[in-house]
Amino acid sequence: MTDAGLDTPGEPVGRVLGTADATPLQFWTAVAPGSYLQLDDVVVTRRELPDREPVTIAGVVTQVRARHEGAQFDSDVFAIADGTLPAQVQEAAEVTTTRVDPEFYVPPTPGAVVHRAEGDARARALHFDRMERRIPMGMGRDGVPVYLNADFLDGSRGAHVSISGISGVATKTSFATFLLYSVFRSGVLGGDAVNAKALIFNVKGEDLLFLDHPNTRLDEPTRAAYAKLGLTAGAFPDVRVYAPPRVGDSAGTPDVSSRLTGVDAFYWTLSEFCADRLLPYVFADADDERQQYTMVVHSVTAHLARYAQPADGGVSIDGVRLGSYGDLVDHIVDQLNDDETRSDWAGSAVGLGTVNAFARRLIGSKKDLARLIRGDLATRRPHSINTSESAQVTVVDLHNLPDRAQRFVVGVTLKSEFERKEKSGTAKPLLFVVLDELNKYAPREGSSPIKEVLLDIAERGRSLGVILIGAQQTASEVERRIVTNSAIRVVGRLDPAEASRPEYGFLPPAQRQRALLAKPGTMFVNQPDIPVPLCLEFPFPAWATRVSEAGRAPSETLRSITQSADPFAVVGSGGGTDDDIPF
Repeated sequence: MTDAGLDTPGEPVGRVLGTADATPLQFWTAVAPGSYLQLDDVVVTRRELPDREPVTIAGVVTQVRARHEGAQFDSDVFAIADGTLPAQVQEAAEVTTTRVDPEFYVPPTPGAVVHRAEGDARARALHFDRMERRIPMGMGRDGVPVYLNADFLDGSRGAHVSISGISGVATKTSFATFLLYSVFRSGVLGGDAVNAKALIFNVKGEDLLFLDHPNTRLDEPTRAAYAKLGLTAGAFPDVRVYAPPRVGDSAGTPDVSSRLTGVDAFYWTLSEFCADRLLPYVFADADDERQQYTMVVHSVTAHLARYAQPADGGVSIDGVRLGSYGDLVDHIVDQLNDDETRSDWAGSAVGLGTVNAFARRLIGSKKDLARLIRGDLATRRPHSINTSESAQVTVVDLHNLPDRAQRFVVGVTLKSEFERKEKSGTAKPLLFVVLDELNKYAPREGSSPIKEVLLDIAERGRSLGVILIGAQQTASEVERRIVTNSAIRVVGRLDPAEASRPEYGFLPPAQRQRALLAKPGTMFVNQPDIPVPLCLEFPFPAWATRVSEAGRAPSETLRSITQSADPFAVVGSGGGTDDDIPF
């Protein structure tokens, strides 16, 4: 912030208050008659020094008050209103300093003129001028764009985003998808944007299945808002949707009702389940975290990996062919109940009670996982979730799955994606993972395979180009290390009890109160560059958020992987052309 920048910082709105302490980090300004200041306004003042250049102090309004000067008793307000008692209304605003330039920390002088920061002065006050790569996040209260420093999102200097707020009101998922859209379409990633990927888990309804459809409710004011942010309003151009097979459907038809084209079924074959050691992810719910049969889980997992052999879509273990997940579970339980084979499968140091507890939980998983772990569908049929071979945005629909199955899909998918990034040995291209209900998958207490994967992403994902955008109703219930490793923290509408938790200590008191009243679309964003969280409103989604809003999707997005594969690949043969399935 230079002297030249102060020639036209904006209109004068008041003077630094002389009846309240002014410090280098916080001060009050009296609002001039005929002017006003609201929360989140950006202001700037200057302190003259005798032996050096002037110091410019800029900040954000974090509290505003008004009072009668001359009143002594509460009842005086009526006499003043009637004109029988002289008094003056005076407004004052609390300003929290965001930038001091040059960095010579002195308090502003009482009586110094305070200006509303506009244009370049506002950009300098909010450190936007220091951001080499700026991601538009929305509009501030003054109707001017607010930016996120891309260095703290893509891993250059930090990574990961934590979004908190009440379900259905805080618009957490909407903000996460808008942030992705802005990252991909703003040009901030340069040439890397073409190869960057996003993996989104859809856990509520089928709202995220239409990201590639334009929103029919999009109007000109919304288009203008996108244009003001430097974005073109439109749908995500390259989206692939995966859904689980329908229950009891031997054809593996995707279990979705509103979107009938461009959806592929995902599942794991019995051979993949055994060879890739996926059994621990069957035991990943909250109850299992408190159990004592971890040794049995790992022993059985190792036995399956060692002895299970592929056999016509299923597996063969010790000469016994197993064609479904239920068959596999029954075979494992039979072996554990047999005194002669129990030690081979569970180990010799495990008690019968522990083995039985494991068996009960395993049997309980048959209903939830039978449609995901298959021995009756063609091995060569495309069925794997692999973002490197998918579209720019991959949506995995989980909303029709029970809780155990959701955990299994999230855990196994994140495991395979993280391992793939590890093997690539490079952070590029970036992979953004959007996961709602983070408090369910990485709770503060206990441990599970999913939680370990998420911790790995939070702590090492930055160096591997895996960026977690996690959303939750209660950040206080999420593993601390995940929240701590999130460089960007976003808050929407909060529950009063949750707002009082120490996890929201980065919010000034006034913003904590405002978070209880925030309307959908209003978010408070904290980033390392700026000492005060910024309040913003992001525009209405330009892509459909439900089937009733969905316009016509581009023709190239209407063909699923299965539809575009060679017809014989669907039934087990090789090949691969763009011909439609002829039957």
